[in-house]
Amino acid sequence: MSAAAVRYGGVAERLGGLMTRAQALRLRSLAEEAYQPNQYARDLTSEEAERRIDALKAEIALADSF
Repeated sequence: MSAAAVRYGGVAERLGGLMTRAQALRLRSLAEEAYQPNQYARDLTSEEAERRIDALKAEIALADSF
């Protein structure tokens, strides 16, 4: 890791881990379907986006089971 990345809190590493466009579209769609638009944010990491996508899918599946 470069000295600049260490000095500025690892910004270079965090930028490389931002969610993909596909994740963003899927997350936005699921958040709207689950009536939870606050689950979507532009600056999420790929890992956080996947966690939120999985959680929203599970919540929607649970709601559909009733």
